[in-house]
Amino acid sequence: MTGGPIRGLLLDVDDTLVDTRGAFRHALVRVGRDYLRDGIDPEELVQFWRADRSGWYRAHTRGELTHREQRQRRANELHAEFGGDLMDDDAYDVWDEGFERYFREGWRAFDDAVPFLDALVEAGIPYGAVTNAASAYQELKLAACGLERVEVFVGVDTFGVGKPDARVFVEGSRRLGLEPGEVAYVGDEPDIDAGAAAAAGLAGVWLDRPGARRGTHEESAPSAAGVMRVSCLDEVLAALR
Repeated sequence: MTGGPIRGLLLDVDDTLVDTRGAFRHALVRVGRDYLRDGIDPEELVQFWRADRSGWYRAHTRGELTHREQRQRRANELHAEFGGDLMDDDAYDVWDEGFERYFREGWRAFDDAVPFLDALVEAGIPYGAVTNAASAYQELKLAACGLERVEVFVGVDTFGVGKPDARVFVEGSRRLGLEPGEVAYVGDEPDIDAGAAAAAGLAGVWLDRPGARRGTHEESAPSAAGVMRVSCLDEVLAALR
């Protein structure tokens, strides 16, 4: 993929190692019962939340909004779409306390995560995480999912921006003690994960789990130079050989 051997691996956390989509579903169903109209298909809630049509989360990763600001805007858009009342700061604080509690209840590692990490260790391949959430928060999430062995090298708080900024991938590679061309990055989004990693000089791997797409990915995305596509973590090492 890069013209040289892959000696290290950087990993996304959400929807790569941790089933964050499932955790969002768990949280959205529960806050929906309290705040939204009856009879909503849970999958509609999940798709709407993950689509983030106004791009508030990506604005956060560009350093334009705080985490609270992006989530409050997304919560109010969710309410506007599904029959809930718009929330001021005080009402949002109550909402978010419940949402965060339910979200954490839903944190689970994917079944292939631990075997994959074991395979990396057996193969002598160092690894770490580059994520668009705060480092301490992701470390808490990984520990809750039994993945505390994964060290978070770069979070959105490292530079004040996240993926697709090339700096986060280069810094993750540096912390592995490797050059970007010796490192592959695995993530669930073809643009800000695989495509952006490839643009930064790494090998980009799009983890396209069945049924997990956000609904905005174009089929042509994986054809970019330096990008490959797998459907599970089990396929990663074989694909990089």
